[in-house]
Amino acid sequence: MPQSNRGSLWDSLSATGHRPNRFLWGADAGVTLGDLARGSSLGGRLEELRDRSVLVMTKDQLTAALAFIELDGIARRLVLCPPDLPFEHLPSVIETAEVDALVSDGSALGAVVSGVGCVVTCTPRIAPVDSERSGHHQTEWILLTSGTTGLPKMVVHTLASLAGAIKESKTQRTPVIWSTFYDIRRFGGLQIFLRAILGGGSLVLSSAQESTGDFLARAGTHGVTHISGTPSHWRGALMGSSARKIAPQYVRMSGEIADQPILDSLRAIYREAMIAHAFASTEAGVAFEVGDGLMGFPASLIGQPCAIVELKVEDRSLRIRSARTATRYMGSASEPLADKDGFVDTRDMVELRGDRYYFVGRRDGVINVGGLKVHPEEVEAVINRHPRVQMSLVKARKNPFTGAVVVAEVVVRFEPGHNVSTAEIEALKSEILEICHRALAPHKVPALIRFVPSLEVAPSGKLARFNA
Repeated sequence: MPQSNRGSLWDSLSATGHRPNRFLWGADAGVTLGDLARGSSLGGRLEELRDRSVLVMTKDQLTAALAFIELDGIARRLVLCPPDLPFEHLPSVIETAEVDALVSDGSALGAVVSGVGCVVTCTPRIAPVDSERSGHHQTEWILLTSGTTGLPKMVVHTLASLAGAIKESKTQRTPVIWSTFYDIRRFGGLQIFLRAILGGGSLVLSSAQESTGDFLARAGTHGVTHISGTPSHWRGALMGSSARKIAPQYVRMSGEIADQPILDSLRAIYREAMIAHAFASTEAGVAFEVGDGLMGFPASLIGQPCAIVELKVEDRSLRIRSARTATRYMGSASEPLADKDGFVDTRDMVELRGDRYYFVGRRDGVINVGGLKVHPEEVEAVINRHPRVQMSLVKARKNPFTGAVVVAEVVVRFEPGHNVSTAEIEALKSEILEICHRALAPHKVPALIRFVPSLEVAPSGKLARFNA
C-alpha cells in the first residue's frame, strides 16, 4: 500500500499554530513550541547535521523530543537509541545504520563519542538560530526492537508510516495535554509524541528517575487530559493512590494484553474518561483501537476488504497489512519484514470465542508442559480475575517428568497494617487455584503460587519475563 505524503515535523508544527500555548514538559524543564520556532535546541549547529545519519542518544526525553522536531526533514536518518540499550550493542547499531553524527545531552559515553565524527549537544535552553529550517529529506526513523537477548532488530519507518494512524490537526475547543509512561524512543511512546505534535497539543514526558507517584503528580499539575501506558504501568499506578492524581478524559493501553480486570479497574476510577486499548507493533504500526470496555476485539475487524488496515488470522497468529508498516529491517536483507502479500506476522496468538477474538499470548513465549502448550498471558488473565489480585506473572519451572510446569508469582492487595496470617494466605491461594481449575485445562493450572510484594517491569513497560 502506498504511504500518504507528509511534510516534516517542523512543517506540521508550523501549520498547527498557537505554539506559545503548547508545551513540552520534562521532569526538570519545559519548553514552549513557540520558543523552539524562534530558536534552536542544538546550539546553532543544525546545518552540521544536514544529510547525516544521526544517532539521538540522550538521557533526558525532553532533549530527544526537541532533536526529533528539529532534525526530521534535515537528517537523512534518525536512529532512536533507548536509554537501556546495552553498551556492547552500540558499535553494531552505529555500523549498521552508518551513523556519522551524534546528538547528545552530554550524557553519552566517551567511547561512543570517539567513534563518531560529528557530535552536537542538545539542550532545553533555546538559542537564536539563523540557519535555514526547511528540509528536503523524507527522513528515515530507525527504531530498535526490545528483545530480551541478542542484538535488537532495527526497524525502518518514515514519518508517513509512523503517523498513519494520527488524524491531521484541527482547531481544538479545549487544550489537549498528552502524557505517557512510555519512553518516546520506543514505538508506543513515539506514537504519543507524534499525536501531541501533529495534533496541536502539549506533552508531559515521564522520567526513569522519578517514581510513578511523582510522575502522575506532575502530570496532574499540568492538567493532563490524555494518557497512555501498558497494562503493567497501570496496575502499578493502581496499587496505591497514584492513579487519583490525574483526571484524564482519555486513557489508553497498549503493549500487553488488556484483560477485563484492568479495564474494569480503570473504568471504576476514571468514570468520565474513555478507556481504550490499542494493538500495534514496531514493524506493523498501529492496527486498531478498542473502546467498548471489553477485552479482545470484534471478529468483524478481520478480513474487511479494502480496509485502511487489513487483518487476518493465519495459524492462530494475527497478521497485518497497511500503509503504516515499516519499510524494512536495516541490516537484515535476508529477513523479510512482511510476507509476499505484504502481511506482517505479529506472532501474537488469538482465539475466536463467539463474535470476538481474544489474545492468548506470544508464539515464542509458550510453556511446554509434557507436550501441551500453555500461554502465560492466558493464565495470568484468569488469575487476575480474583478481586484481591493486583497483577501476576506466570512462567515455566523445569520438571524432570513433564519438562516444565507452570508457576505463578502474584501481587495481592492487603489492607495497610494488616497482619496477614498463614491461614489467610493459604485460603487466598486456594481461591485463586479454584478460579484457575474452573477456567483452564489441568495442564495450565499453576503447580505453585507464590505471593510477592512486586513484579519487575522492563524499561519497555512490559512485565519482565524470565523462566524459573
